[in-house]
Amino acid sequence: MPPEPTPAAPAARRAWRGPLAALLAGGLQALCFAPGPLPAWSLPFVQIAALAVLAALTFQAPGPRQAAGLGWLFGLAQFGIGVYWLTISMHEFGGLPLPLAIAALLLFAAAMAVYAAGACALTAWLCAGHGRPERRAPRQILNAVAWASAWTLAEWLRGTLFTGFTWLNVGYAHAEGMFAPWAPLAGVYGLAWLAAFSAAAVALMARAKDTAYDRSAAAVVGLALLAGLLGIAWGHIEWSRPLGEPLMVRLVQPATPQSDKFQPELFLPTQARIQRLASLAPKSEADRPAVVILPETVLPIFQDQVPESVWRQWREAAESMRATFVLGAPLHVDTPVGDRYTNGAIALRPRDAASSPAGHAWHYDKRHLVPFGEFIPPGFHWFVRALRIPLGDFDRGPARQPPLAVGGQFLAVDICYEDTFGEEIAATVAPDGPDAPGASILANLSNLAWFGDGWALRQHLWIARMRALETARPVVRATNTGATAVIDARGQVLGALEPGRPGVLDAEVQGTQGLTPYVRWGNAPILLWTLLGLLLAARARRYPA
Repeated sequence: MPPEPTPAAPAARRAWRGPLAALLAGGLQALCFAPGPLPAWSLPFVQIAALAVLAALTFQAPGPRQAAGLGWLFGLAQFGIGVYWLTISMHEFGGLPLPLAIAALLLFAAAMAVYAAGACALTAWLCAGHGRPERRAPRQILNAVAWASAWTLAEWLRGTLFTGFTWLNVGYAHAEGMFAPWAPLAGVYGLAWLAAFSAAAVALMARAKDTAYDRSAAAVVGLALLAGLLGIAWGHIEWSRPLGEPLMVRLVQPATPQSDKFQPELFLPTQARIQRLASLAPKSEADRPAVVILPETVLPIFQDQVPESVWRQWREAAESMRATFVLGAPLHVDTPVGDRYTNGAIALRPRDAASSPAGHAWHYDKRHLVPFGEFIPPGFHWFVRALRIPLGDFDRGPARQPPLAVGGQFLAVDICYEDTFGEEIAATVAPDGPDAPGASILANLSNLAWFGDGWALRQHLWIARMRALETARPVVRATNTGATAVIDARGQVLGALEPGRPGVLDAEVQGTQGLTPYVRWGNAPILLWTLLGLLLAARARRYPA
């Protein structure tokens, strides 16, 4: 007969349940930031369920240290799976061996997981003693507030410290659903708070064991549902109104393979192909675009290195289309204090196409740069040299830059990763004086070919939808390989091109005016609300009932 299991065996199995559940829940949450792995309608519910697992584990943890470990495992799985596409740029285009690329991804995921670990540790400390029968019933709403506030603070810190990384903020899973209409009021961090509070409600209800506890947990669930019902009500509010006449916009998706983009021998034929694509005849005169927008670094060399013959062809394209062309390009300018290099965009207008040697009268300099991709943090030059990625160290553009005026509309251009920072995009919508109007249309120029054709493309589109919701502005996206799309002021995708295929998307875009509460006040209200929740929880911990 086999020996009977010792008491230590079941205890050891129980000890692994929590870490395993945290890893699985983190992996599940990684699927919730764009449709594809999961249907779009399910993303908010799955995200809340995944985070509810971590909330329950945190409430059950013996102390802050154990809670931090569970949160770290959750974050490790979330980022290790959710941004797996970083290995594509490091390995396929950066030349880093695949094992080292995977190791770099895991190291990055481990660093991002620290924020989730901090949120769990803080919650466990604030909610210490919540399991005592004489104290648990009156504490459940405050425990849920503590969890939501700690999680939101961690999300904000992750999006702010060390230039910030906002990707996979839980609020992005709610670009659709009953919480989405809260975005014009509280932004993505407000949605993160509501999502975390709802996750706490699910966790508390799942742990309900007696009548008093049931009642208290049900109150938390009721508050979460009330927030959803209010969101449905907010959805009927018009936060903006039309400005002028609709603008005909053409978005160009060249689908240039990243492996070809920086090959000198392919520069001229690639430019000719993109020019033909951008200059396709419209279906009718009424469909003729007023502005043609091309992606980030559609000109892959500095503008002062582009042959004059290529500039002449672009100017002729603008003249023949009678449209303003917006092209992404790295820019080099001589200044009295030295050379300045930026990742930028330039405009070619038909009426002033010959106004300068390069033929552009308006330009934009990217202001929020990607670490390692566009600037090198101190001490990491060796890493960028190992990757062999071009265009690795740019200067930052100024915080406020004038929008591009076209056809009575004002386009605020941002480049790739910049639109993940809602407070910075909101600043482009607010007017900066009588002679500096705010944007009526947001335009994003991106090149995600660095990351293949996987989740990054859909995740970025989801992020753009959140920016439209927060600002009540339409968003147009011109990308190299996807997702090229038009999004209306209510965050709905009106049209999109199939990723990975060359094409143009012609659309009539109605610019808007008017300021949402989020544009007026930014993240200040949700941060104050978060700090208030943490202070109340800390006071209750110090002076228990």
